[in-house]
Formats: sequence, C-alpha cells, structure tokens
Amino acid sequence: IAVVIPSYKVKKHILKVISEIGSEVQRIYVVDDLCPEGSGSFVKEKCKDERVKVIWHEANQGVGGAVMSGYRAAIEDGMEIIVKVDGDGQMDPSLIPHFIEPIVSGQADYTKGNRFFDLESVRSMPKMRLFGNAVLSFMTKMSSGYWDLFDPTNGYTAIHSDVAKHLPLDKISKRYFFETDILFRLNTLRAVVIDIPMEA
Repeated sequence: IAVVIPSYKVKKHILKVISEIGSEVQRIYVVDDLCPEGSGSFVKEKCKDERVKVIWHEANQGVGGAVMSGYRAAIEDGMEIIVKVDGDGQMDPSLIPHFIEPIVSGQADYTKGNRFFDLESVRSMPKMRLFGNAVLSFMTKMSSGYWDLFDPTNGYTAIHSDVAKHLPLDKISKRYFFETDILFRLNTLRAVVIDIPMEA
C-alpha cells in the first residue's frame, strides 16, 4: 500500500497528516509541486518516518500532475494499491483501510470518497457548493458512464496499480478536474469503481 500526497501550500498541516497514516501503508510519496513554502524540503528535514519519499517538480503541474507523478513512482516501486490523500488535513488518514478493503477483496479497481451519504454531515457544506457538486455529479455521470457514483470531485481515492498502469498518465488533466478525467478513462477500461462514505 502506498499513499500519494500532492504538496502545495500545505506546510502547516503535512507533518500531522503523515503522522496519522497507519502501519498498513508501506510507502508515502510527498510530491512537492514547486511549492512556494518548500514543503518537500521541510518534510525531508523534519519528518523521521522512513516510509516517506519526496518527489520534486521543477515546474508547477497542478494537483493532477502531482498525483500522476506519485502514481508513476508507486508503480515503479512495485506498490499494489495507491491511495491519494491531500496534505491540508481535510482527509482523515484513519479511513485508508476502508478505501483499500474493496480493492484488496477484489470487489473494486478504484474507490473514491462520497460526502453525500450522511445528510446531517452534508448540511455543513455551503449551499452553492452543494448545488455545484450536484451539477458536476450529473455531468460526470453522463460523460463517464458511472451512474451510481456521487461527489465526482472528491479527491480521496485509491486505485489498484494494475489499473493505474493502463491509464494514460501523460494525458490526464493536470489541474482540478483530474478526478473526473480519471473516471472517464476508468470507464473505457471497464474498471469497477465504488464510493466510500465519508464526512464532509
């Protein structure tokens, strides 16, 4: 199991995020996407976790570009499942076992978070964001073919490396809509995708 953490302006939170990643994970890739705070160097200097490997970008590629760099490194190192967690502390690392379990058991090739399972939790989200997500969900369902999925821009994901190897990593959107782009490309591979409930 590997975790990829795209790192851009997350210096304040990233050490805590790393410290909360459980022992089920063997490798943690911190991808410094030309972070103006030097988060990659900061992690290299301050973090004593031997699982951590820092990757530096010479030019800012966006969150999608950072994740694809992490995917490449994990595939090269022979990792079987690759989890993507943000470095800003908004994704709970204790949920990682829930994201990898359907992949380990052969029920899914790719799992992603869904903040819309719990209606009480959803109430904490701004109404404009809820509306935007509903529109994006419908558009993603139409374009990707995954009609059962919600919350398409949720970036808490896990993928089996055998599937990741077949993705055109150089062609996937490098900016904020890379999650939607991945879903579209996963459907062309007939990959099984499952939503994982999480709090908003």
